[in-house]
Amino acid sequence: MRKLIALLSVLFCCSAFADTTTTPTPPAPLPGPRVSLFSTTVDWHGVTGLPLSQYTGHFRGTDRTLLKNGLILYYLDAFPCYGEADSVRVWISPMGEMVGHLRLVCIAAPKEIKFAYRNAPQDAEQAETTGLLTCPATGDYEFEIDISKCKRGPDWADFGKK
Repeated sequence: MRKLIALLSVLFCCSAFADTTTTPTPPAPLPGPRVSLFSTTVDWHGVTGLPLSQYTGHFRGTDRTLLKNGLILYYLDAFPCYGEADSVRVWISPMGEMVGHLRLVCIAAPKEIKFAYRNAPQDAEQAETTGLLTCPATGDYEFEIDISKCKRGPDWADFGKK
C-alpha cells in the first residue's frame, strides 16, 4: 500500500509541473519580399571599411540677403559625414563672422553640405528653422564653405510638395 501511495504522489507531483500550454500558431508571412532597414550612421567604418577622420568647416564670403541679422545653421547628417554632437550649430553674423564650430566625422572630405537654417540674432532662442540650405564645400580636413555660393532649398512648409 505504501508503494501505491508513493507512486500516486509522484504522478500527482509530476502532473502539477507538466507544461500544459499550447504553442501559438505563428502569423502568416506577409506577401512580397522581406525588407530590413538599419541605420548605418554609427557604423560607417564597419559598413564601408574606410577609416573615419575629423573634419572642420570654416565659413567665408557674405550674402546680405541670406545673412540679414544673422544666420543660424544646423548641420544635417549626410553620407560621408555625421556631425559631432557639440559642434553642429553655427551662428554667422551679418559681417560673416562665425560663432560656434562645425566639426564632422567623415570617411572622406565633404563636397556638399546641407543645413537647416533660419535668420536670427546670435542670442536668439532655439526655434524651428526656415528650411534647407545646400552649400558646396572645398578643401580637405580643414574645409571651407563660401556662404555666397549656398543655395536655398525649399522651406519646410513647401518640403515634398510637387
